[in-house]
Amino acid sequence: MRRGILSGTVAFLLASALAGCQATGTDPITLPSMPTPVAPESVTQGIGSAGIGDPYFPTYGNGGFDVQTYDLAIKLTADGSIEGVATLTAKATAALQQFNLDLRGLKVAGVQVGADPATFSRDGDELVIRPKVALTSGSAFTTIIRYAGKPSEISSLTLGQTGFRRINGVEYMAGEPESASTWFPVNDHPSDKAKYTMSFTVPEGEEVISNGVLAGKQSAGGWTTWKWQVGSPMASYLSTFAVGDLRTVESTHNGKPVRIAIAKTITGSQVEAAVAKTPEICDYFEQYFGAYPFEAYGAIVVDDPELGFSLETQTRPIYPASMVDNGDRGGVVAHELAHQWFGDSVSVKQWADIWLNEGFATYAQWMWQEHAGGPTVSGQFESQYRNEFSPIWRTPPAAPGASKVFSSSVYQRGGMALHALRLKVGDEKFFSILRTWAAEKRDGNGTTSEFQAVAERISGQSLQALFQDWLYDTDRPAHP
Repeated sequence: MRRGILSGTVAFLLASALAGCQATGTDPITLPSMPTPVAPESVTQGIGSAGIGDPYFPTYGNGGFDVQTYDLAIKLTADGSIEGVATLTAKATAALQQFNLDLRGLKVAGVQVGADPATFSRDGDELVIRPKVALTSGSAFTTIIRYAGKPSEISSLTLGQTGFRRINGVEYMAGEPESASTWFPVNDHPSDKAKYTMSFTVPEGEEVISNGVLAGKQSAGGWTTWKWQVGSPMASYLSTFAVGDLRTVESTHNGKPVRIAIAKTITGSQVEAAVAKTPEICDYFEQYFGAYPFEAYGAIVVDDPELGFSLETQTRPIYPASMVDNGDRGGVVAHELAHQWFGDSVSVKQWADIWLNEGFATYAQWMWQEHAGGPTVSGQFESQYRNEFSPIWRTPPAAPGASKVFSSSVYQRGGMALHALRLKVGDEKFFSILRTWAAEKRDGNGTTSEFQAVAERISGQSLQALFQDWLYDTDRPAHP
């Protein structure tokens, strides 16, 4: 995620746009009937936790199970409402008489676990489910939830407005560290990544884009269903869709589809030129980070002057036009594409480690700017370091606290920590560390301590002092 300040809003995240199409035999969505809700009985044991255990965001995610796949069938109506059926396959990690999913605001019509109707209730933004037959630890199970309503925005003094937005002919979903729970029931934490199939039924003539590869498009009765598939595990906050008045530029690169979607109200060549560099930038990063980790490339550009961030939405980062309307001389596109390796393929286990996403993407952004004839990496480092009164020295990037999880220290000092590491170990070992980290943690999650262990293994040096100075201390380190 790359933050900006637009219309007084500081924010960040998710997506909007469109896609090309190819007809297959996919049928339009038929929403199945579901059981009538029944209030659950109280239980005293076998209850999955209502949070996954993240110290910064204790209510995010849920304990007791691991989701393997989401299959979402969503119908979007003209007034911004959705009707959805979510089918989750999961594995119980504990014996469960009851478990939770995150779901914000939408009304649930019925829940089924396995072949049987399940009782359920709501506890704030938690959907509490009690299967008819308790789940044994290690067992695989399927849950089907039928729900409907209008997705809501999430207001935050530090994050601005995230969630569902409608503007200039496009509806899109955006939010970090949360947004998924505003449009489907989910274990909403990056430590529980899953594969996705997402089908969107919209009025005929509207365009739809989502993550991954377009697997089918079928029209019937004035409605069109677009089916998207994500073949690599994805953190929930990276899931997205956009619907509406969009134009798409389609191509192929390295045998993979490229879809660049831009709101039709955006004019001028600079925006399109910026995101058209997507394949070129990915090829550049492959030299240093290893093979591009996903099955598709792309971009989404929205015409939303209040969107103050860009986001690394998996396979299709989202950008407000205002952040790339100068041909992207600031390297915003490079920042989000670097996240495909660091943040999307390798995700954090806890939000405290977000510098592993943002510090890495900031450093890669500096690398691309230098490659493109802009300021050098060392120049960017020195410019930051010279300001001894900068607030980045008071906030440790690897332990910023929940209120500063997206502070400038996480980005800038996080990137500087990587440059200090590069100067310490030399270019050859530094880029070997990055490639090894991306390869060994591909499709998984990582922590700062695990990254340090990789760096020490590859470099053959003790790096404890460097990591302490640059990532955990609250004063300016000595110049490396």
